[in-house]
Order: sequence, then C-alpha cells, then structure tokens
Amino acid sequence: MTSRTVTVINKLGLHARPTALLTKTANLFDECSITIQKGGKTVDAKSILSVMGLAAKCGDTLTITAEGRNDAAALEAVCALFQSRFGEDE
Repeated sequence: MTSRTVTVINKLGLHARPTALLTKTANLFDECSITIQKGGKTVDAKSILSVMGLAAKCGDTLTITAEGRNDAAALEAVCALFQSRFGEDE
C-alpha cells in the first residue's frame, strides 16, 4: 500500500472533466484499489459520483492511496493528473 498527499491546483477544482479523467485513469488499474480522502471522507477513485461528492476545490489537500498489484504505478498515474492540472490552463 502506498499513499501520497496532493493539492488541487487547477482553478475550478475537481469538476466533471477532471473527475472523469481521474476515474478513467484509476480504472486502468483493475487489480488495484485506489481511494481518495478529503477530511474524514474516503471514496473510491474509480467511482465518478463518489469523487464528485468530495466537492474538492482549488487549494484542497487530498490523500491518494493505492493498494494491490501495480499500486506504485497507479498512484503515480493519478498524482500526475493533479500535477498537470488535468490539462487545464489554470
């Protein structure tokens, strides 16, 4: 099991498009469980509705945890989306 803390840096936070990218990426790792924690709430990163339910906005800190086969690669792929601002300019 590996974890990493990330900060939402894209201006609009985790709205529909970035959430769709995040869940699509997480679902590439079918033998790995990936969760996202914000405050006291933990959700499945493979569920678009669950991730949207976090209502993560710019500046929020999230903890991403991956467990299972290829957990390091899964964690790296998901965290790279946050670092790239999900391809958004701001």
